[in-house]
Amino acid sequence: MVITPTPNYKWNDLGGLYESFYKQYKGYTLKELCTMFIKAEQQIIEMINSYTDVELFQQSERKWSSSTPYNRSMWKWFHINTVAPFKSFRTEIRKWKICKVNKRLFI
Repeated sequence: MVITPTPNYKWNDLGGLYESFYKQYKGYTLKELCTMFIKAEQQIIEMINSYTDVELFQQSERKWSSSTPYNRSMWKWFHINTVAPFKSFRTEIRKWKICKVNKRLFI
């Protein structure tokens, strides 16, 4: 069984998950969001530093990292769940910037 980030969303339909994320955090200021981001980043770094190289880089060292058909090492899961999503966000950010520039031109 493949485990998704939350039971309400499937891997092939994460748009709804993104929308729920935006709704959850829309009331925060940019300063608050940056503080929350830095705190989460520090927690992730501490967690990664708590593992040995063998645990991080060898496949099947931790049960949760090999619980899918892909049997990836832990470092790959950290990458997939922290860095990789930003590739898809780049497109959204570009669209937002273009929309914002176009709005200014036509106001």
